[in-house]
Amino acid sequence: MIGSEQITGLILAGGRAQRMGGIDKGLIPFHKKPLIEATIQRLKTQVGSILINANRNITKYAVYGYPVIMDETPDFSGPLAGFLMGLKNCKTPYLLTTPCDSPLFPKDLGAKLANELEHNNLDLAYASSKEADGKVWAQPVFCLMRANLQDSLSSFLSKGDLKIDRWFKELKSGTVIFDDAQAFANANTPEELQSLEAAS
Repeated sequence: MIGSEQITGLILAGGRAQRMGGIDKGLIPFHKKPLIEATIQRLKTQVGSILINANRNITKYAVYGYPVIMDETPDFSGPLAGFLMGLKNCKTPYLLTTPCDSPLFPKDLGAKLANELEHNNLDLAYASSKEADGKVWAQPVFCLMRANLQDSLSSFLSKGDLKIDRWFKELKSGTVIFDDAQAFANANTPEELQSLEAAS
């Protein structure tokens, strides 16, 4: 069984947040504290250690006492660039990724993904959410992967491809469906942030 101490958590805070007017999403107030604090609180009980992937405001993120790692590419290459830095700095057998702007993600995210990965001997397991109408949506930035996937991801990115789902298809991957679609809601606009505050 994969224990939480075998997992490093990676918080993705390296995006541009264009729909939020370009402000750094992890630092937006959420219940009067920076949004990333809610993510840290929810993640730290599920992992043994935490890394933060950010490309600006490094000193503000460093205040939380976790290593802050920047993308090697300076052009905001998306979540996979963050994944790669997480894998390069991961000292445990597994890496669990979550964005900084979905503060209500499941408290059993790590445990359920670990169970799926182990049970089916996968390289990577990611979350999916089920809407009220029964529709299932992939939530690929919430995933647990083996830490030995660095070469696979480096090779994929070297081809210039940045699509998460295409990389997943090259791996032995599977998904866990969570019934609470709201758990993966993220704050792309100020209005969405307000509704997340109301839901929490």
